[in-house]
Amino acid sequence: MEYVHKNQGTCSLQTIVDLDGDTIRSVRFVGGCDGNTKGICALVKGMKADEVVARCKGVTCGRKSTSCPDQLAQALEEAQARQK
Repeated sequence: MEYVHKNQGTCSLQTIVDLDGDTIRSVRFVGGCDGNTKGICALVKGMKADEVVARCKGVTCGRKSTSCPDQLAQALEEAQARQK
């Protein structure tokens, strides 16, 4: 299931997650710091969504109250809620 999350408070505009049940098949960010977002995508591929949420939720970027990893956690939570 592919889910598109409109990011707020980050340089990236969207986070697109593709889940196979509770396993992350792929993640893509639209915008943001290219190397960092590519790294996040590579690291989380194949992981359980709940584990990524636990690790990334609440991560901040500089003085911002959120970050690309935090937006990913929000996207995963929303995608999981839609699957139920």
